[in-house]
Amino acid sequence: MMRFSLALVASLLVSPVLAHTPQQPPHQLYKMGDLKLESGETIKDFAISYVTHGTLNAKKSNVILMVTAVGGNHHRLDFMIGPGKALDTDKYFVVATDAISNGFTTSPSNSTAQPRMQFPKFEMRDMITSQHRLLVEHLGINHVVAVIGPSMGGMQALQWGVSHPDMMDSVVAIVPLAKTPAWTVTMLEATRKAIMLDPSWNGGNYTAPPEKGIRLFRDILGFLAARSPEMYRTQFPNQMDVLPWLEAQEASLIKAFDANDWIYQTWAYERHDVSTTPGMNGDLAKALGAIKAKTLIMVGTKDLLNPEWEPVDAARHIKDVKVVTISPGTVTGHAAAGGGFPADVEFLNRETTGFLDIVTDRGKKLD
Repeated sequence: MMRFSLALVASLLVSPVLAHTPQQPPHQLYKMGDLKLESGETIKDFAISYVTHGTLNAKKSNVILMVTAVGGNHHRLDFMIGPGKALDTDKYFVVATDAISNGFTTSPSNSTAQPRMQFPKFEMRDMITSQHRLLVEHLGINHVVAVIGPSMGGMQALQWGVSHPDMMDSVVAIVPLAKTPAWTVTMLEATRKAIMLDPSWNGGNYTAPPEKGIRLFRDILGFLAARSPEMYRTQFPNQMDVLPWLEAQEASLIKAFDANDWIYQTWAYERHDVSTTPGMNGDLAKALGAIKAKTLIMVGTKDLLNPEWEPVDAARHIKDVKVVTISPGTVTGHAAAGGGFPADVEFLNRETTGFLDIVTDRGKKLD
């Protein structure tokens, strides 16, 4: 039987905010001025939010870049960060970043120059540009051991390998996509319609969260696409018990969520395609073949948001790649990357630890 924290799964999958305690590293901002986007537009007065874990060594050779999921933040892989975990802070210096439009980094919800729906649309590669500038310009880091991320973070990790193939030794992409399929576009469009058809959304100019739309959005994404039918079979032998649970889950994080931030990130998510990287001319095989880093792709069984067939197919074009299913035998879908299931957490930490041991020759390459 699957054992898990329901609140944790829900918050990791669809909330932009997780609790930040005084014991954790402080939030930091790199204010880089205007960020020129791939479209030619500009995000004005741009600042990227991040935290760091561990100690940067003298050679700056122990860096791991963590990129986050849609609606998530720098806490998204906390269950993999720390002494004895996969991203062992006794060995690695982990830079955990916030993506454009997640409410910490410059977003529709916090921009004074381009608030709400005045914010320009951006691509996932624009996220990579902001992260690259953080590393190179601000932290003086020109090479990393790994780029790791879940869901949209896994998509960014693969894009990092295409856009900057010489900058990392490895890529760890958890429940990712190389090119967003039509199924996922449909799912994301449904979440946006749920919000935008709520009269309280008011064209993005709401004075309070559009609660009805957010509740429906969470049902579509967090409790349908990001879970699996098998999870409900185990959790609710009496099928009608799901309704009060659903009501409670919908309400739990409404005030912590900004609807416009979600809408903008999903626009970037659905347009993601590594083959549209400049120089790749729409050739997916060419783009993925440009990845030089050792690559680990981990997929979830019956993932209804990022179908596992897409990264499995994509992996055929990556030169040095390993593809694994997260804790085979469990059916936790997209939530396999959520950190709420002990078996999945143990699997992710074990597989990533072993992979990074190979990449670093058990730490020898860090010296």
